[in-house]
Amino acid sequence: MVTCPTCRAATAWRGNANRPFCSLTCRLIDLGSWLDERYRIAPGDPADDVS
Repeated sequence: MVTCPTCRAATAWRGNANRPFCSLTCRLIDLGSWLDERYRIAPGDPADDVS
């Protein structure tokens, strides 16, 4: 069992097509948060981008 990151409900990992989310609804809520830029990835060290 894992905890859904959106609603905190306990949900099965195996056999769950929406994992780690408990449902498609929670999965889409999370996607909407990314698209609305509520989540951000912290910038890394610029030296890491050098090829």
